[in-house]
Amino acid sequence: MKKYAYNEITLMQYIFLIHGAQFGIGVLQLPRILAEKAGMDGWIPIIFGWMTSVIGSLIIIQIMKKYPEGTLFDLFTKYFGKWAGKAIALFMALYFAFVAFTIVQRSILFIQVWIVPGVSGYVLMILFAIPTYTIARNGIRIIGRYAELVFFLILWMPLFYWFALRESHHWIHLLPLFKDMKKALLATQSTIYSFLGVEIAFFLYPFLQKKQAASIGIIIANLLSMLVFLFVTLTCYIFFSPDEITLFNEPTLSILKVVEFRFVERMEIIFLAFYLLVLSRTWMPYMYGATFCSSWLFGKQDHSKHLLLLLLLLVLVTYFDTPTFNQNDLLQEWGAKLGSSFVYIFSLFLWIYLSIRERIRGRAAK
Repeated sequence: MKKYAYNEITLMQYIFLIHGAQFGIGVLQLPRILAEKAGMDGWIPIIFGWMTSVIGSLIIIQIMKKYPEGTLFDLFTKYFGKWAGKAIALFMALYFAFVAFTIVQRSILFIQVWIVPGVSGYVLMILFAIPTYTIARNGIRIIGRYAELVFFLILWMPLFYWFALRESHHWIHLLPLFKDMKKALLATQSTIYSFLGVEIAFFLYPFLQKKQAASIGIIIANLLSMLVFLFVTLTCYIFFSPDEITLFNEPTLSILKVVEFRFVERMEIIFLAFYLLVLSRTWMPYMYGATFCSSWLFGKQDHSKHLLLLLLLLVLVTYFDTPTFNQNDLLQEWGAKLGSSFVYIFSLFLWIYLSIRERIRGRAAK
């Protein structure tokens, strides 16, 4: 009998969960960051970042195939012992909670700057916590359905950029193409944070109904994210001049200031209000992952109490510590380094070790 059969997810839910975890706060600043690093060739690092992410994703799937009915900490318990399993579960719980906090904190900062400047951060955190708890306490299947629903609800949002480009666009901004490939290659590092999110496959894999499709599913999720990043980045590049784009912290939102209708003027506020659905689809899998790991660590089946405790902790932290963009940038930088080390370095060495161990055991059995 499957250990996690009670909460299985479909391939579509699996794809949208990973895509949702990737497609969050990073895209709002990505065009500016890449323009600073690689100029108008900043769209090229997105492709290299996607290739790197796909390689890391496939390594994760190959690791999980070693123990398809369990999560990463179940695998560690099987191969390295009980305490190794508990150690990796604790690390993943802390990492997922840290990333979730970073994303929610950034979302609060965006809302305070663009929509409701006078509202305290902890009040917004409480407003976020209520729907998050309502959805995430029901398990990964419900979060998967939510991610699937949100994906189809936001398909019309690229129209915002179409209206903006009608006001002004200059394809000449992209010329000359491939001006400095060395800078473009070096800027690939800046796309790592945007493509992080594939690490949730470590605990999504045992819930997937058709595990034979896990590899193609995670490739599709990465492809969707790459297409969104390319679309947004190229749109900003042909709208803003090479010097102008670096002046805006979130060019993805600033571009919408030129869009006005008779019945509404500030379209970027409406866009950001709908974009909160996208951001919630990012932090919810991480919060569930954190509470799932902590519940496993203490041998509990019900994770809802751990989720409630985590949300209360985030409210308290936000109440006593007023975040700033600089502080959040620092947290994002730490998260990017920690996540990239986890996805690429740790996963690669773990896969090599398990492959060598299986080969040695196979020869010994003969």
